[in-house]
Amino acid sequence: MDRREFLKKTVALGIGAGITFIPGGLRKLGGAASAAGEFPDLAAIKGGRPETMFDAGMKAIGGMGRFVRPGQTVLVKPNMSWDVPPEGGANTSPELVARVIKHCFDAGASRVYVMDHSIEYWENSRRSSRIGDAVNSSGGVYAPSNEDGYYQNAAVGGNALKETMIHETLLESDVLISVPVLKHHGGAGVSISAKGLMGCVWDRRSYHAKGLHRCIADFLLVRKPDLNVIDASGVITRHGPRGGSASDIVRMESLLISPDVVASDTAGSMMLGHKPGDIEHIRLAAEAGHGEMNLSKLRIERITV
Repeated sequence: MDRREFLKKTVALGIGAGITFIPGGLRKLGGAASAAGEFPDLAAIKGGRPETMFDAGMKAIGGMGRFVRPGQTVLVKPNMSWDVPPEGGANTSPELVARVIKHCFDAGASRVYVMDHSIEYWENSRRSSRIGDAVNSSGGVYAPSNEDGYYQNAAVGGNALKETMIHETLLESDVLISVPVLKHHGGAGVSISAKGLMGCVWDRRSYHAKGLHRCIADFLLVRKPDLNVIDASGVITRHGPRGGSASDIVRMESLLISPDVVASDTAGSMMLGHKPGDIEHIRLAAEAGHGEMNLSKLRIERITV
């Protein structure tokens, strides 16, 4: 049985559309614990629209005010690289992007930028993904990414990635919120939050030449997201990262939220049927101390909306 058939059967059995792949150490946090400021390390939400699940998850995890302070600038980094409509699964839900921007402004952000270095022609990708419209309607600022003049050379100091050209909004924003869509990736195994940060660099091809997994992990030396919001609504389970047809997509109607990029990517990869440590760049990031891969050590709250 291939992974997609396994996932289809899992969803058909009604065991949480993949959320049950996240193992033990789970306990419901609420009431006195939440009032005392004890928030979960990761919120796993299922059963609703992406924006509705985001509202519920942010309430559980302590609100956007934990991550964005009044007057700060924010970079929201979704997947919007592909000239594909939202139902194609290659790009982040535009409604989710708009809701993240709203929460940032509600927390007092002075400006919210949105960018992704598109693989397909940027104007078509922005239009087809409908993220361009979502940014405009919610008061965000779309940061152009199609010219090298928007990128600055920066030292990384990693094992494989010594330096690279990074988009100026990442270097200059106070807060980074990663909002990837969960999907299969032919080269990296999965494309989630850490992998999605490749959309902040000018020369993607250099990653492949130097070692894709090591470069993905190395980039976290420059900047780790302050918050990771993983859109697992319609998930491409094969032929990623763009997908080939509707048969590549499994509806999971889920969302993961965590300040820990390793934990969120580990949970996402498990939803695609991988074991912790299967994905090399996630393992390397954990070994480098960028986050926790052993989810049994974390407080995880499950929410159904």
